[in-house]
Amino acid sequence: MQFISEIARGISIASFTWYGLSCFLSEKMVAEFQRYRIARFRSLTGILQVGASFGLVVGHFNRPILLLSAGGLATMMFFAVIVRLRIRDPLYAALPALTLFALNLFIVVAAL
Repeated sequence: MQFISEIARGISIASFTWYGLSCFLSEKMVAEFQRYRIARFRSLTGILQVGASFGLVVGHFNRPILLLSAGGLATMMFFAVIVRLRIRDPLYAALPALTLFALNLFIVVAAL
């Protein structure tokens, strides 16, 4: 289980570093956050995603930080699914958020 948890953390770190940075660097993300009707949260989302990714790295040595980071990312992805449903996106559009929610929830459970 430890090995699978490490793989899950690596996937989460890579994904959220990429998505977090793209909140600042991608015009597509600017447009997406406007479409989601939460444009004012784009920068905060990017900061939290990159910060939590760093927390997942530090969490290798500090379990409370791991739990906080993975739990925060799982919570963020839960609300990402809600946003997708609220704007009436097709269910398949919420699959990345659902997957990352499950992945980070697994990281939390494995760390307990």
